[in-house]
Amino acid sequence: MSAPSSTPLPRSGPGLPDDLTDFDGATELLRAWSRGIRPGPDLTVSEWADRHRWLSSRASAEPGRYRTARTPYMREIMDRLSPGDPTQRVVFMKAAQIGATEAGSCFIGFVMHHAPGPILAVQPTVELAKRNSRQRIDPLIEESPELRERVKPARSRDAGNTMLSKEFAGGILIMTGANSAVGLRSTPARYIFLDEVDAYPASADEEGDPVTLAEARSLTFAHRRKVFLVSTPTIRGLSRIEREFEASDQRRFFVPCPHCGHAQWLKFERLRWDKGHPETAAYHCEGCEAPIAEHHKTAMLAAGEWRPTATAADPLTIGYHLSALYSPVGWLSWARIARAHEAARGSDEAMRAFRNTILGETWMETGEGEPWSAIGPRTMASDWQRLADRREAWAPGTVPQRGLFLTAGADVQKDRIEVDVWAWGRGLESWLVDHIVIEGGPGDPACWQKLTELLGRTWAHANGQHLTIARLAIDTGFETSAVYGWARAVGFAQVAPVKGVEGFNRSSPVTGPTYVDATVAGKRLRRGARLWTVATATFKAETYRFLRQERPTSEEIAAGASFPAGTVHLPNWADGEWLKQLTAEQLVTVKGKRGFTRLEWQKLRERNEALDIRVYARAAAWILGADRWPEARWGDLEAQLGVTAGDKPGAEAHSAKPKVPRAPPRRRMVRSSYMR
Repeated sequence: MSAPSSTPLPRSGPGLPDDLTDFDGATELLRAWSRGIRPGPDLTVSEWADRHRWLSSRASAEPGRYRTARTPYMREIMDRLSPGDPTQRVVFMKAAQIGATEAGSCFIGFVMHHAPGPILAVQPTVELAKRNSRQRIDPLIEESPELRERVKPARSRDAGNTMLSKEFAGGILIMTGANSAVGLRSTPARYIFLDEVDAYPASADEEGDPVTLAEARSLTFAHRRKVFLVSTPTIRGLSRIEREFEASDQRRFFVPCPHCGHAQWLKFERLRWDKGHPETAAYHCEGCEAPIAEHHKTAMLAAGEWRPTATAADPLTIGYHLSALYSPVGWLSWARIARAHEAARGSDEAMRAFRNTILGETWMETGEGEPWSAIGPRTMASDWQRLADRREAWAPGTVPQRGLFLTAGADVQKDRIEVDVWAWGRGLESWLVDHIVIEGGPGDPACWQKLTELLGRTWAHANGQHLTIARLAIDTGFETSAVYGWARAVGFAQVAPVKGVEGFNRSSPVTGPTYVDATVAGKRLRRGARLWTVATATFKAETYRFLRQERPTSEEIAAGASFPAGTVHLPNWADGEWLKQLTAEQLVTVKGKRGFTRLEWQKLRERNEALDIRVYARAAAWILGADRWPEARWGDLEAQLGVTAGDKPGAEAHSAKPKVPRAPPRRRMVRSSYMR
């Protein structure tokens, strides 16, 4: 609002001429004074961009007035950065070239014009910060009159406007690189724009994580701060933006089908085309299965909305994910995406780039070609959820039809011993039969007694027989002496103490046994225990390779199709925590001090007992000789259990009710000498 006409103007004072006979000068001062006391319009960031932002040909392929309607999915993201919204942190994991960096520039321009305060903008390196200043920030200011009059012009002797620093009324924009600790801790900042955070170094000048250092500059502004984290993701488990996104409410952009109106977020597996003809690519609605031509995309985007798909750990943090499937018409077409996918096949590096830059998803390395996370549809759904969708139905404690012998793995923890029992069949096909937690830990004699009793327990086979554990492999990494003592007490015929070692360059995945000293009843016995050495990396890679194998459909199974050798069958009673533990690691390429690279397993989460125990149970099967058994021995096992070649694979896993045999009057225990 302007000043009331009845308000008398002072006849002298700073900025006013002593003699008001200079009518033109007084009028101009009056107008300036009026503009100064008039509050600015209550705009959001997207409204400001539509009203005041102009795109230069130096920074945009579509120069001219900025139009949020061109990328409607950016509207909510930008508006969350407005001062009137309570959100403090906005996380955006996205594909390349979908308008995210321009949204960051709009955020900076809005702050300069309507909500002045110190801004920190961080690029991966100082050199990239300089390039961004020349290509984006300078054009942002030059092409917008409202910003041009607020930022001091660049002069060689004017420190207010340099390549990495822009002063404006009420604030300053500091631009730096994530590799510069000095730049990250130079000044407090109310507004922070962290661009391409996955390209940041692990540490800024060895002073700590660049994101943590940068965000620390905003803590003094309490609830008034705004932090915008943007990046294309990289490797699963190492990706900063994925970690931030998974801790958020994980919003996805739902768009309506032009045919049936079904709202859905776009997934790559629903983009289909004739093999070798990517120009035929069309998106198939998950509601009506009708193909959607790309010319519908503009209307779909305009009618779309962001919806949370998870519960955020911090309600003040909101996360968004967007793939290039949403790219506006004229930018990246569905046909080009299909063509890029066909071109990337057969090359790890090309497929990784496709997954990162087009799908906006992380890449899971295995060192074996395809990522382990390719066991199902290529979506952002986590690996354990994909395994959950493939679980089968059989009762806990029962052995499915094609299981021929049992092994177990045991992991010793401070307060418990966890045991998984696995059944194995031809081709090392396997089934999880039981999961047992023995409370107490290695310091409790009752805990060891229960583990001993487990060695004599039987599990009912689908054909009515009963099986015991042929071999139990127990980890010696924790309370080694206690493990050796127990193993010696129960005998090494059924128990194999194991020690895991890293590395793939081993002649055999299991070596031994070697004789080691053991302590029994306080006395040291030389060569009192037998120890097997297990190359855990090899068995982890094998497990993940088996998990991602394609499986026959229900119709193919009914027609007599077999599961691939090594298929891992998981029961529906295996809960989410166990599945998360099974998928808790990834194989990454690590560069050593001398520049040489190696493959190394790294944890994605702290708990990974299910994976470790699976490795121990697999090692027990190797120790038994299952990898080297001739056909006659497999046939002998099948004969003992009454399993015939005509048994349909998977029948026990797809029946409505699992077959639970009635125990005979006298139980028959199958304990072959070669399995002990």
